[in-house]
Amino acid sequence: MDSNGLVDQRCEHRLYIGNLDQRITESLLIKMFSPFGKIVSEDFLWHTRGPKRGEPRGFAFVQFSTREEAQLAKDKMNGRLACGRPLVVRFASEKQLVEAAAHPPKAVGEGNKSSIAGSSLGQMSRTAKIAAIKNKLKAMEEESSSMKKPRQADGFI
Repeated sequence: MDSNGLVDQRCEHRLYIGNLDQRITESLLIKMFSPFGKIVSEDFLWHTRGPKRGEPRGFAFVQFSTREEAQLAKDKMNGRLACGRPLVVRFASEKQLVEAAAHPPKAVGEGNKSSIAGSSLGQMSRTAKIAAIKNKLKAMEEESSSMKKPRQADGFI
C-alpha cells in the first residue's frame, strides 16, 4: 500500500498462496502456476531460525506480469488439492484487507488488554529467569570464594 492507502499496482499482480504442504517445493509451485501466465517473481518463505530452520513455512507469493493472469490463476487454483491439502489462493492485497477488516484500528488509549497482560506476563517470566540466573551465579561465586579463603589461610599459617 502507498501513503494514500491505495494498493500498489504490483500487488494487483501478486498472489498469496497458503496452506502449502511441506512436500511442495519452489520448482513444483512454479510448475503449478506457470500455465496461467508469465511469472515475474516468486517468494517461497522458509523458517530462518528455531527447530524448523530450513523448512518451508507453508506459504508463498507468486507475482504475474498482468492482473488478468493472476486472476485466472486465483480462480483456477483456489481450493484445488495439492498433496492432499486445499490451496488458499488470493491476491496479496486481499490478505491485507481481510486482516484490516478483522482487526480494525483502535482509538487512542484503547488497547488490547489481553496482549498487554500477556506481554507483561511474558516479560515477568523473562525477568524472573534473569534473576534466577543472577542468584545462581552469586551463590556459585560465594561458594567458590568460601572454598578459596581457607586454602589461602592455610598457606599463611
